[in-house]
Amino acid sequence: MESQYSDIDDIPIVFEVQPYMFEPAAVPNPGDIPLASAEDSDEDPGHKRSGTFWCECGLCQVMSSSAECVCCTEISVVDQARGDLECITQHQTFKDNCLNTRVLEVSLYDYVQSEGPLDDNEPIHEVYRYIAYRRFVLWVWQKLGKGNRKILPACVVTTIRNAFPSEQYTGFKYARPM
Repeated sequence: MESQYSDIDDIPIVFEVQPYMFEPAAVPNPGDIPLASAEDSDEDPGHKRSGTFWCECGLCQVMSSSAECVCCTEISVVDQARGDLECITQHQTFKDNCLNTRVLEVSLYDYVQSEGPLDDNEPIHEVYRYIAYRRFVLWVWQKLGKGNRKILPACVVTTIRNAFPSEQYTGFKYARPM
């Protein structure tokens, strides 16, 4: 029987194999990142970056990625810690542990003791910002473990950035594979 195709280039391509196309999709842990609603699914991936319509506490700002555009009311464990307050950043524990430079200084000593010395050229406000993020995670999630990271609410990131400003911010990054 003779094939209807004389050359391999004549065979129609039904689909094109893409890298990782047969790998299962990553599924976020419940309560970490809110699930998209039906109305969000029609939007482009950057729709949350078009405004703060997703913010319920009134203190969020648009972040550098859509995944980071999440309000404190959307993450269940943060929402529980928030209690009756409009925003988690109004909580006295947040103010005392994430914005107080004396507390951050002591946490810095602990960090240096466990992780080693810092670069001499590292601006102290950038170090305090990093330590403040760590203290927020410690307060809300207790201990995550090495390489396990959480996206922080935009209101928390904004408040900490306002307290310890920089010319450039990195934004959220997943841990590198070990």
